[in-house]
Amino acid sequence: MAAAYKKESEHAFVTIERDLKEGKIPRLVLLCGKEEYLIRWYADSLVNRFVSDACRPIDLVTLEDDSVSLSSIVENLETISLMSERKIVLLPDFMPVYGKSIKGFNETELKALIEYFGEIPEDSLLLITASEPEDYRGRKTRLMTGIEKHGKIYDFQGLKDNMLRSFIEKRFRAAGKTYSSSVINMIIAESGYGNKAIDYTLYNLENDLKKIIAHCGGSNEVTAADVSDILSTNPENDVFAMLDAIGRNRKDEAFRLLNNLIEAGTPVFNLLRLITSQLELVLAVKEMKDEGMTLNAIQKKLGIHQFRIKKAMAVTGQYSMGDLRKTLCAAYDVDENIKTGLLESTMALEFFIAQI
Repeated sequence: MAAAYKKESEHAFVTIERDLKEGKIPRLVLLCGKEEYLIRWYADSLVNRFVSDACRPIDLVTLEDDSVSLSSIVENLETISLMSERKIVLLPDFMPVYGKSIKGFNETELKALIEYFGEIPEDSLLLITASEPEDYRGRKTRLMTGIEKHGKIYDFQGLKDNMLRSFIEKRFRAAGKTYSSSVINMIIAESGYGNKAIDYTLYNLENDLKKIIAHCGGSNEVTAADVSDILSTNPENDVFAMLDAIGRNRKDEAFRLLNNLIEAGTPVFNLLRLITSQLELVLAVKEMKDEGMTLNAIQKKLGIHQFRIKKAMAVTGQYSMGDLRKTLCAAYDVDENIKTGLLESTMALEFFIAQI
C-alpha cells in the first residue's frame, strides 16, 4: 500500500521564499496542492528568477496536451539556454503527479521520465505544476517519490491565520490603503476562506479585496462598512444566521434567510453541504467548549481559523447537544430525500426548517 504523503510542517511559501533567497532551487521542482493561486504565483516567480525576458521565447518551453512526451521533455532540457541562468521546461497541470493519466503519455514514458530525473542538466529546471484534485486521498504516487529523491516538492495548502492576515494587508498596502486590525479580522471572518464547504480560494479572496479597495473610492482607509458591503453576500454568513434563528425558534427569519440564499442562485446541494458542514462545526465546538477547552485549544484540534470557531460559538448557546444532533440528522435526511426524489429540493429544505 502506498504511503500517505507527508506535508511540510511549515507552509510551502515560507520554504520556497527561503530557498529562492538562498539559491537552493534544485533542477527538479513540483508545485502542487490545493491553492492554485500560490502554485501559479511561484511558477511565475521561478520563471522570472531564472529566465531572461529577452530570451523567454526560447529559454522557457511549456509542454502541455499533445506536446508532452518524454522525448520533447529531454530534448528541451538538454538544449543549452542562450542568456538565461537556466533553461526551464514547464509541465503545467501535469496530473500524473496525482496518479491521473493524460492522453499520449503512457506508463512506459512515465517510468522513463522518473528514471531521467537524476540526469537533468545542472543549468536546466524541470518545473511541474499540478492542482490537488478533490478525490486525492494523500497517497504518495511514484512520480512524487521520484521528485522527492531528485528534486523538491512545494505543497501549497490553505493559509493559516497569520499568513492570511499578511496576504490581505500586503494588498491593502500596495493600493495605498490604511486599515485597522478589526477590519482585517472582519475580512477573515466574513470571507468564508478556510470553509471546505465553500469553493472559496485565494483567487476569490483577492478578487473581493480588489472590490473592497475600489469601494473605498477616494478614501485612504478601508472601513468596516466597505467590507460589509462587499462580503455581505457570502452564503456562510446567512447559513450561520439561519441556524441561529432556528435555535431561537424564529422560523420566519430562518425561512427568509433560506429564500434569500436560494434566490441569490446558491445551488441547492452546495447550500445543503454548507448547512451540514456548519452544523458539524457547531456540534464539535460545543462538545469541546463543554469539556472546558479554550479557543486556542479548539483551533489547534480543528485546524481552522479562530474567527469561524467564534462564529460557531455564538450559535452554540441556542442549542442543547440533543437538539444539535437532532438537527444534524435532519439535515442528513434532506440530502437523502432529495436524491431519492421523495421531495423537491427547495421543499425539502423548507421542510427541514419546519420540522426542527
